[in-house]
Amino acid sequence: MSSALTHSKSERIDVRASTPVKQLLQEAARVAHKNVSEFLLEAGIIAANQTLADRARFELSPEKWLEFLAALDRPVSAKPKLQKLLAESGLLDPLRGKPCRSGQGQKRGR
Repeated sequence: MSSALTHSKSERIDVRASTPVKQLLQEAARVAHKNVSEFLLEAGIIAANQTLADRARFELSPEKWLEFLAALDRPVSAKPKLQKLLAESGLLDPLRGKPCRSGQGQKRGR
C-alpha cells in the first residue's frame, strides 16, 4: 500500500451511513480482519488513487511527443481477433440483462 498509510494519523474523517450500509461495512471489515476505520481508509485510498490516476501528468521529450502524435495519426488497422473477442458475450453480460454465453441465463447455486 502507499506510504500514506505508514504516516501517523492525526486527522479525523467522520462519515454518516444508513444502518444497512454500516452493517455491510462492518461485515466486510470483519472478513478482511480489520476494524471499520482501517477498512474504510484502505478502500478510500485505493479509490482515490484510481480516480486520480487518469489525471496524472506525463511529460515527453520533443522526440517522444512526435512519435506519440505519429502513432495517433496512423490509420487504424484491422484486428480480427479483437473484433471477435468484442463480439462475444462477456462474463458480466447477464448482469446487464443480456444472455449468458450458453444462452441459458445465469445458473444458480455457484
